[in-house]
Amino acid sequence: MYPAEIKEYHRPDSINQVFEIMAHHDEGESLLLAGGQSSMQAIKSRMLRPQCIIDLQNLQELKTVKVESGTLKIGAMVRYCELAKNSALDKNFTGLKDAATHVGDRQVRNRGTIGGSVCWNYAAACTPTAVLALDGRMHLVSSKGDSRVVKADDFFLGPLDTAKSESDILICVSFEQPETKAGSAYKKWGLVKDALPVVGICAFIKLDTSGLCCEARIAVTGMGLGAQRATAGEAALLSSDGDPKSIEAAIDGICATIDAPTDLSATSDYRYQLIRNLGFEVIQIAFKRASI
Repeated sequence: MYPAEIKEYHRPDSINQVFEIMAHHDEGESLLLAGGQSSMQAIKSRMLRPQCIIDLQNLQELKTVKVESGTLKIGAMVRYCELAKNSALDKNFTGLKDAATHVGDRQVRNRGTIGGSVCWNYAAACTPTAVLALDGRMHLVSSKGDSRVVKADDFFLGPLDTAKSESDILICVSFEQPETKAGSAYKKWGLVKDALPVVGICAFIKLDTSGLCCEARIAVTGMGLGAQRATAGEAALLSSDGDPKSIEAAIDGICATIDAPTDLSATSDYRYQLIRNLGFEVIQIAFKRASI
């Protein structure tokens, strides 16, 4: 199918220019284009019918990765391939690095961006799951000049739905550097190597001075509801050292509280088995990385 007619294409050099262009269009008529790996498919299928495309490729201020005052800030236009090799993500945020390494195929990883992924929030996507597990913060600026920071728990509302409004631009995604030892990991299983996850799991573990878990965050995807927390699994890991019994209890909690659907990709039982296999490995790796 050919896309509906697109009347305008712009490639501004600043965020102010983006807002100036948006001001000439009604809400919903303009589309902010990041990497375009999801939105262009939606345009081709006429799921999206923008009259104006605003390409963000020239916004260099959205392409940086930096640590400021104990906070890791990743610009919205940073590509997956850049995340996959950035040393700033080592140790504490390796789960995001894992996810970026296994998003789609090589083309997607070289064009897709973290900002595009979290704003699109596809039903089965790696990056929103990792951002949710790592307690990310979305920094938004509106056309009125207002800025706000939205926690991942409040940002991801459901498949293709977020707290970002039509008048907002995502500036960066930030993560607070833990004051104690911490580690994270992500794994997915797809029908083929580069496919979307049938099941994807990310775990983030913080340890106290005794080497016991003082905070855990687990997020899963592939269940049809998009990235979602698995709080029952998190609670089972508190005060544990990552021993197999505690991890098994966490996996039991996840399976008891997460609704795994049956569809063309997998049966419900198969998904639960994937949660058990992937989940055990991911949690184990997160504990190991935290202890180093």
